[in-house]
Amino acid sequence: MRCLALAQAWQDAGGKAVLASVDLLPSVRERLLSEGVEVVSLESAPGSADDARCATELANRYAAAWVVVDGYHFLADYQQKLKTAGLRVLFLDDNGHADHYAADLVLNQNVHADESYYRSREPYTRLLLGTRYVLLRREFRSWSNWKREIAPVGRRVLVSMGGSDPRNVTASVMQALRSIAVDGLEVAVVAGGSNPHLGSLERTVESYDGGFRLLKNVLNMPELMAWADVAVAAAGTTFWEICALGLPSILVVLAKNQRSIAERATQLGAAENLGDSSSVTATMIANALQKLLGSPEEREIRSQCARRLVDGRGSQRVLTFLSDLKLRRANDGDGQLFWDWANDPGTRASSFTSKTISWEEHVAWFRSKLADPQAILYTATNGEGTPLGEVRFQLRQDAATLSISLGKEFRGHGWGRRILEGAIHQLFHDYHVQFIDAYVKPENEASLRLFAGSGFKRMGSETIEGQQAVHFVLRRGA
Repeated sequence: MRCLALAQAWQDAGGKAVLASVDLLPSVRERLLSEGVEVVSLESAPGSADDARCATELANRYAAAWVVVDGYHFLADYQQKLKTAGLRVLFLDDNGHADHYAADLVLNQNVHADESYYRSREPYTRLLLGTRYVLLRREFRSWSNWKREIAPVGRRVLVSMGGSDPRNVTASVMQALRSIAVDGLEVAVVAGGSNPHLGSLERTVESYDGGFRLLKNVLNMPELMAWADVAVAAAGTTFWEICALGLPSILVVLAKNQRSIAERATQLGAAENLGDSSSVTATMIANALQKLLGSPEEREIRSQCARRLVDGRGSQRVLTFLSDLKLRRANDGDGQLFWDWANDPGTRASSFTSKTISWEEHVAWFRSKLADPQAILYTATNGEGTPLGEVRFQLRQDAATLSISLGKEFRGHGWGRRILEGAIHQLFHDYHVQFIDAYVKPENEASLRLFAGSGFKRMGSETIEGQQAVHFVLRRGA
C-alpha cells in the first residue's frame, strides 16, 4: 500500500509507475492494475544477484528515473548492485535491517525512525525519517483538513487487521465486541483479500443478531475511518491512515516490524498497544474498548495526538526528493536573478519594505550575503536547469530566519512547497539548526498556506519594519 501511495503521487506529477514483484497476490495485482500501475512478474529469488540483474534490466528498459526497493529480502549487496548499474535508488526501510546503505535515499516513515539505524551508509545517502514522510494513498489527501467530532459515547467501531491476519485476530475482536455493553453498537469489519479466514468470518457475522458487517477489498477506507468512533487495528500501514483521520485506536501487533510502532505510538498518546497478537485475549480487547468508547476525553486526546503524527502530506514531501528539483548554493552569477525576483511586483507587495530595490543596493547586499558565513542562499532549478526561485536562511546560534521567493511564472504550480521542503531538509542536514523562523504579512494568504502546510506552527504576531507579521516556527524533528 505504501508503494501504491508513492506510485499515485508519481502519476499525479505526470509520471508512469511500474511495480515488479515475485508472487504478487491476485487481489493486489488487480488493485494495482485498476490504478493504472503496470505490473511485471519476476521469477528470481528476492534480493538475490539474479534479482538485482533483472531489476536493472527492467529499469533500463523503461528508462526509469528511480528504482524504489521495499522488502526485508533486500540487503546491502542488492543496493550496491543497483547503484553500480547507475540507477537512482529509494530504499524503503523499517528497522535498519541492512548492514550498510548505498541507496540515494532511505525512507523510514515510522514514528521510531532514528538516524542511529543508518550509521553505516554512503556519504551521498540522504535519510527521510519519521511520520512526516508517511506515504498515504490518494484517497486520503482530501481529508487532511477534516475535523473529527467526538461523540459523548462511542458506538461505531472499525476493525482492520491488515491484508492477511493469519492468526485470525479479527475473530477475537468480534468476540470481544459481542460482550460490549453499549446500546446501538455498530461494527464494520474490514478483511483483506488475502485473509485465509474469510469463510469463517462470513459465517460468524451471519450468526450474529445484527450491528456487524463484513467488508472485503475495501476502497473507501477514509469514509469508514471518518464514520467510526474507535478502531481496533494492526500496527501497520492502516495505523498511519488511522492517524491521518484522527481516529482513536487500539493496536494489536501482528508482526515483528509493528512492535516498535505500537510501543512508540502509545508513549506519544496516539493509541493503546495491547501487545503481541499471540498473547492478546478477547477479554483484554473488550476491557480496552469498553473504557475507550465510554470516555470522550480519552478519545479526544488520542485523536489529537494521532493527527499530530500524520498530516497526510508525506507522499508529496517524498516526491520533492524524487523530482527534478535541484538546490544549489547561490553564486556570483545569480545576482541578476535574485534582483529580478526581488523587484517583481508580487514579491515587493509581500515584503515588509515595498520600495523598488536599485541595482547598486542589490549588488552591495548580495555580495555581503555571499561573504557572510551565517547567510545560506539556495538557488532552485528544474531538471533542465531553469531557475525557479530562491530560499535564504540567516543563521543565529541554533536558529535560522527563512525567506523564499519564486519567479512569477512558477507560482501556483506546487513549486513553492517542493522548494521549501527541499531547502529545509538541506539546512537541517548541513547545519545544527534547531528552529526555523518565518514572518508573513497577514494578507499574504499564499504564504500563510505554504508555511502552515509545510509543518510550521503559527506562534502569534510580531512587528517587522513597522508592519504586523505572522510568526511561524518549525522545530527540527517536529
